[in-house]
Amino acid sequence: MYRREVDIQRVSESATIPSDTELNLWVQQALYDYQQDAEVLIRVVDQQEMIDLNTQYRNKQGPTNILSFPFEVPELITDLFLLGDLVICATVMEQEAVTQEKMLQDHWAHIIVHGILHLLGYDHVVNDDAMEMEAKEILILQQLNIINPYQEKQAHD
Repeated sequence: MYRREVDIQRVSESATIPSDTELNLWVQQALYDYQQDAEVLIRVVDQQEMIDLNTQYRNKQGPTNILSFPFEVPELITDLFLLGDLVICATVMEQEAVTQEKMLQDHWAHIIVHGILHLLGYDHVVNDDAMEMEAKEILILQQLNIINPYQEKQAHD
């Protein structure tokens, strides 16, 4: 069995941040097929910190829902299993869940899975890569009994 450590930092004022148990479950599920020990930091922030990070690291204005910071372990180090950091903006998550008509917990699960896949090297810049990443996300979320987040809302008659 591989060791999985999740360090959670809550620096947001939001009352809707999922529990440590939920965050850990989603990380564990996203890492199910990963064949190594792994350590991940999840930092939940408010809008201003996310705006600052998005500007500094992506040269983009405004907040985003998540930023993934993969850690590249130097070759000489063999006992460090840090995959990287996920920084998530709680208020953006809340706004997106309402706008996209999604359950907030499901949206959090999706974004955690999405971020972990980025830390594992998945990307969605090129269409083929995006399709592969989305398929992996959908499969992991199905295992958590969460519907496909990319599925169009069905029109109601």
